[in-house]
Amino acid sequence: MENLQRQLQVCGLVQGIGFRPYVWRLARELGLRGWVRNDAAGVSILIQGGLPQIEEFTRRLINEIPPLGKISGLNYADSAVTKLIAGFEIVATKRGTIRTMIGPDVAVCDDCLGELFDPNDRRWRYAFINCTNCGPRYTITRALPYDRGRTCMADFPLCAECTAEYHNPATRRFHAEPLSCPNCGPHLWIEKPNSTANCADLDPIKFTVDELRAGKIVALKGIGGFHLAGDARNLITVQNLRQRKLRDAKPFALMVANIAAISEWGEINDAERMLLLSHTRPIVLIKKRPLADALFPAIAPGLTHLGVMLPYTPLHWLVFHEVAGRPYGIQWMQAPQELVLVMTSANPSGEPLVISNHAARERLAGIADSLLLHNREIVARCDDSVARCDPIGRVQIIRRARGYTPQALRLARSGPSVVALGGLLKNTQCITRGREAFVTQHIGGLDHPEAATQARALTREICTLLEIRPVLIAHDLQPDFPSTHHAAELARLWGVPTLAVQHHHAHIAAVVAEHGVTHAVIGLALDGVGMGLDRSAWGGELLLVNGAQWRRLGHLAQLQMPGGERAAREPWRMAAAVLAQLGRGAEISRRFATQPTSREIATLLTLDRYCPKTTSLGRWFDAAAGLLGVSMLNAYEGHSAMLLEALAQRHGVVPPQEQGFMLHADGTLDLLPLLSRLADEKNAALGAALFHSTVAHALAEWALDAAHRLQINTIALAGGCFLNQILTEAVTARIVASGVNILKARQFPPNDGGLSLGQAWVALQTLEGHHVPCSTCPSS
Repeated sequence: MENLQRQLQVCGLVQGIGFRPYVWRLARELGLRGWVRNDAAGVSILIQGGLPQIEEFTRRLINEIPPLGKISGLNYADSAVTKLIAGFEIVATKRGTIRTMIGPDVAVCDDCLGELFDPNDRRWRYAFINCTNCGPRYTITRALPYDRGRTCMADFPLCAECTAEYHNPATRRFHAEPLSCPNCGPHLWIEKPNSTANCADLDPIKFTVDELRAGKIVALKGIGGFHLAGDARNLITVQNLRQRKLRDAKPFALMVANIAAISEWGEINDAERMLLLSHTRPIVLIKKRPLADALFPAIAPGLTHLGVMLPYTPLHWLVFHEVAGRPYGIQWMQAPQELVLVMTSANPSGEPLVISNHAARERLAGIADSLLLHNREIVARCDDSVARCDPIGRVQIIRRARGYTPQALRLARSGPSVVALGGLLKNTQCITRGREAFVTQHIGGLDHPEAATQARALTREICTLLEIRPVLIAHDLQPDFPSTHHAAELARLWGVPTLAVQHHHAHIAAVVAEHGVTHAVIGLALDGVGMGLDRSAWGGELLLVNGAQWRRLGHLAQLQMPGGERAAREPWRMAAAVLAQLGRGAEISRRFATQPTSREIATLLTLDRYCPKTTSLGRWFDAAAGLLGVSMLNAYEGHSAMLLEALAQRHGVVPPQEQGFMLHADGTLDLLPLLSRLADEKNAALGAALFHSTVAHALAEWALDAAHRLQINTIALAGGCFLNQILTEAVTARIVASGVNILKARQFPPNDGGLSLGQAWVALQTLEGHHVPCSTCPSS
C-alpha cells in the first residue's frame, strides 16, 4: 500500500490564504511524498504513500484549513504509483481557464501586530506589514490567478530578506503576495492641500496625530480608498466635516482602539463583540448609552445606534499607538483610550470614494486639512462594510463591501454566466459563474455621473477577472436608470440580449437565492420606490414568487405624492396628502405653516389627477413622521423613518391598534385608519411606537392570509424597510408563531444593495426555465 497515490482537486477560497504551505507542512508531517500547486480552478495536490496516512491527510485537509480559507469542493481519485516522487514540494502555478477567485481584504493579524510593535523586529512601525493570514487581497489584484506579478505589489521588487521569507514554506509569509518591508515596500508621507510646503522631513504618523488633536481633518489612504478622519469628541471638527462634505445629518462612523474604549458610551453584546473583532472588521451598529449624545452630539443625531469599527490596517493601529505614547509590545492595545475618531469615506457627497493620490489632491483639497498618502496603488475601490446583529445574535449585512467581497454565494443551481446591473441607489452588480454568484462591493448612487462611470468600468473589470462572457444582461425595469442604459451598451458590445426584472420581484428573488430556495414563496417587498408594471411608483407589495415567474397579490393603498419626487424628500407633503385623503385638507396650511408652499399643496391635493400616486411603505413612514411632527425634511434617504424608529425604541412596545388597518378583498392593505389616529396624537414617541406595532401586525396578517389561502408555507421579507429592526422583528415573530417559515436577507443587504443578486437569479431561472409548476403563478 506504499505505492498508492491520490490526486486531489480543491476548490473554493484556497489561494492567497496560506493553503499551499499548510498542505506542505501536513504532507511532511505524515511522511507523504508529492506536490501541491495553484491552478485556475483552485489547488491541485498529488500525494504518494500509505493508505492510512493518505486518508488522514484528506480528513485533516478539510478540518484544519487555515482560518481565511473556505473549501467549496473537493474531488479526488486514487491510482497505483508508476513513478516515485522524492519528498514533497510546492510547484509552479498551472495556467488555464479561471475557476477560482481571490479572497477579500482582512484585518491585520495578531502575529503581525506583535511584530509591528516590537522595536527589535525589522518591520517595527511599518505601515504595510502583512502575512498570508492578513492584509489586502482583492483591492490590490489586477488579474488571476492570484500571484504577486498580477497585483500592484509587482511595482515593489522584494529585497533579499523578504525574498527568503517569500520562498520559504515554513514561514507564514510564504507567497504572501503583498509582502514587503521598509527596505523594499511602499512608504508613507504627508502633504498639505494647495500648499507648496515641504513635508518630507515630517514623521507622517506623529504629524497626523498632532493634526487630529488640533481639531483638523486628515485624509488617510487606506486599503480600499481614503477615509476622512477627525476627533469625534470635537464638535467643531465634526461640524466642519459636515459642512465641507455637504452631509447635514447622515450619521458618521466611529473608529476606536478597542472594545474597552466603547463601554462608556455604547452597549455591546457578545455577538456584536465577536463581529467587531472578526477579521472582516465591518462597521457595527451598537446601541447608544445615555452619555453618547452628550459626548458625540453631531455623530448620529436623533438615532439610538452608533456605527463603530475597530482598526483593521497597520496604519490605523499606528495612529492609536502614537496616541498611547509608542509603548513596546501589545499590552497597551487592550487599555481604554480617549481617542475616538470620526472615520468616514473620503468623497464629496454623492461622489465615488477617492482611491488615488491624484484624485485626493484634487477632490479633497476643500475638505481635508492634510493628506496622509502612500505609494501602493488601490486597484479596486472598496468601502467599509456595515453590519448589525439581531436580538438572537445573527449577523445582517447592511452594506456589503470590504471584508466580504468578492466572496461568492453558492447558488442552488448551476447555469450559464449572466450579469445583473442592479438599480439606481446603493448599486451593486452581480456576475454568475456556474453555481457561483459574485456580488460586487457597494458602488453607491448612480445618480452621480462619476459613479455611473465607475460602475461601467467595474463590470468589465470583474468579467475580465473571472474570465467570463455573459449570455444575458439583467437590469431594473426602470428605463431611465444609468444601469439600464449600461445594460443596453453591454448587450450591443457582447451581442447578447437583456432582461428587465421588476424591482420588487428582484428584491424577493435575492432572498430566495441567498437561502437556496427553489420553491414558490410569498414575498413582502417593502421599500421607498420601484417602478411597477403599470409604470407607477410601487413600494408596498405582496407577491407570489416562483423563480422567474411572479404575480402581484396585493399592495398597500395608494397615497398621493404632491410635488412628485419632492414628496420623498419632504415628509410633510406626505402628511398633507393623508390629511386630504381623510377629508381634513383645511388643516394643511395651518399645521404646516412654516412650509412656504403648504397652501399651494393643499390646493393641488384637491386636483387628484395632478398628483402621482404610490403604494410605497416608505412614504407611509414619511406621512407618519410628518403628522407626528418628527421630521419635515429628509436630510438623507430613510431619514424620517430612522428618526421614527428611534422614537419608538425609546418609548418601548405598545399593543397594535386593532382597527388601525383594513384588508380589502382585492388584496389592498389600507393603513389610513392608523394615520387618522396619529393625526391627533400629541405624544410623538407613543405615536411612533403605535405606528410600528400596528404596521407590523397588519403586514404579518396580510402575508399570512395569502400564505394560508395559497397553501404556501414560506414568506420572504425584502426591501429597504426591513432595515427597520422593530418592524422586522415584530413581523418575524408573528409569522413564525403561526408556524410559517420565514426568509430574511442576511449575507446581502435587504435594500437595493441586494437587487443585483435577485436580478441575476431571475435571469438564470429565465434561461433554464426552472420553476415548480404552479397553477396560481402564471407568468407576469
